[in-house]
Amino acid sequence: MPQLVAAATPLDMKAALQAMFWLYGAIGLVTVFIYRRIPPGSAPAKETRPPPLTRSRRTVFMLAALFSLDSLGAGFVVQSLVALWLFQRFGFQPAAVGTIFFWVTLLGAFSQLVAGPIARRIGLVKTMVFTHLPGNLLLIAVPFMPNAGLAVALLMVRAALNQIDVPARNSYVMAVVHQEERPAAMSFTTVPRGLAAAVGPMVAGYLLSVSGFGWPLVVGGGLMSLYDLLLLKMFHAVRPPEEKTDHPDRTGC
Repeated sequence: MPQLVAAATPLDMKAALQAMFWLYGAIGLVTVFIYRRIPPGSAPAKETRPPPLTRSRRTVFMLAALFSLDSLGAGFVVQSLVALWLFQRFGFQPAAVGTIFFWVTLLGAFSQLVAGPIARRIGLVKTMVFTHLPGNLLLIAVPFMPNAGLAVALLMVRAALNQIDVPARNSYVMAVVHQEERPAAMSFTTVPRGLAAAVGPMVAGYLLSVSGFGWPLVVGGGLMSLYDLLLLKMFHAVRPPEEKTDHPDRTGC
């Protein structure tokens, strides 16, 4: 996008990049005004504090630890660092990288639509693992590709698999904890993930500064693969109530 702006306007490349940041901020402001137009819901007669974790504490703590491991790995492969690696390894320019990540993001968004049908057939845990693990193995293989075409192809296939687990993960957390503990469970599994994700880029940036091989992709993919295997081992038998009822269209749960 910045290159297109620079080519179509009197702006140079630096000014075009700065304009993109202003545009990003403007979109955020528009989003704020859209949310402000949403009518408030009816407030409860008496505000009550959500109950803390009690019966689901052990399950939530284990899930929070596993999700943090996944987020730590994901922090190694944030888009900015992958873009830097593509530039260092193959000489991709910003316009090419932007096109790649447009399709990567689009594939990731559409991939979430298939999470429901897959989960109905094989269960939530298997949906998370059997779609996420192949994508992480492909990510590990990306730095070993001999040319840019194969590397980008693996990134695209990985993008088509990597986000299927997101709705399944959220649904699983809500399904395996008691109803009154769901707000606390969601908070407790979300905050540690954000903290863990902040560590990855710092280490990945150092790895890219000392080697152009693509170690962040290998390390990130390895950590996320470890998460998948641990999740399957620890929670394959912890099934939500709706999965304990036999359905004619589900196999292998």
